[in-house]
Amino acid sequence: MSQIGKKIPEFKTMGYAPSKEEFVEVSNKDFEGKWTVLMFYPADFTFVCPTELEDMQEQYAKLKELGAEVYSMSTDTHFVHKAWHDHSEAISKLEFTMLADPHKSIARDFDVLDEEAGLAQRATFIIDPDGIIQTLEINADGIGRDASQVYDKIRAGQFVRNNPGQVCPAKWKQSGETLTPGLDLVGKI
Repeated sequence: MSQIGKKIPEFKTMGYAPSKEEFVEVSNKDFEGKWTVLMFYPADFTFVCPTELEDMQEQYAKLKELGAEVYSMSTDTHFVHKAWHDHSEAISKLEFTMLADPHKSIARDFDVLDEEAGLAQRATFIIDPDGIIQTLEINADGIGRDASQVYDKIRAGQFVRNNPGQVCPAKWKQSGETLTPGLDLVGKI
């Protein structure tokens, strides 16, 4: 069942905040009032995951400029996140908070838990300031994500939110032309 347009589930968990060098408690309430990227990944100390998190870090400053916050999450503990941060060249660069889901309940509630493996799928959620899921991408284990696309999706989401009645066509950029759906466009695009 699609989660687009649905409110995110309630949760509370621990995370490791590299920018503060401390453990923090984070809940769905922390997502309110801002755009949020929640990036699930299978496991710490793996192969594709560090490349994806490092790629997201490369976009982090641009996303912050949009008023967005980023959180990564796996079924590892916050202690494992810190150990990975302390021992991986790629992960040591991270500034965003790494959330823990050792009970697998959050990944299950977001419907991205691979029950057989006991690991989160490679999923990215973009959540609006009201806690509503606007985009969702899930990739197979061996296929890494491109964080630069997250930036464009948030900009489009912000535009649509601030301009009711207009929509953004494929490959839309901030200065690009939008569409106003209506009878006059039917069959003409």
